[in-house]
Amino acid sequence: QVQLAESGGRLVQTGDSLRLSCASSGLPFSSVTMGWFRQAPAKEREFVAAINWSGGVPAYAGSAEGRFTISRDNTKNTVYLQMDSLKPEDTAVYYCAAARSSKVVVFASEYGYWGQGTQVTVSS
Repeated sequence: QVQLAESGGRLVQTGDSLRLSCASSGLPFSSVTMGWFRQAPAKEREFVAAINWSGGVPAYAGSAEGRFTISRDNTKNTVYLQMDSLKPEDTAVYYCAAARSSKVVVFASEYGYWGQGTQVTVSS
């Protein structure tokens, strides 16, 4: 059974940093692409960042570029999202997802496994 468990979300202030983690089980973690998505209230889920199995050049949404960093530790079956210079518009539920792909993929439809999400709230 595949499980993805996010953690690290909490209430922070504008300009703060936060690191989200996503622990995976039941997947050949070292051979899947991992992604982070987010969904704000009354908005559609949107892509944030993705990294392929080798940790090669990741992909970022424009809103995340330069502020967020995705990384992974295949020895721990864990993917991380370091978020710096947080803004109120970053407030959302953040989801990690896994795709059986060797390439970095950015569309939610390409991800077959999802976590339950972790809430990030950035106060102004």
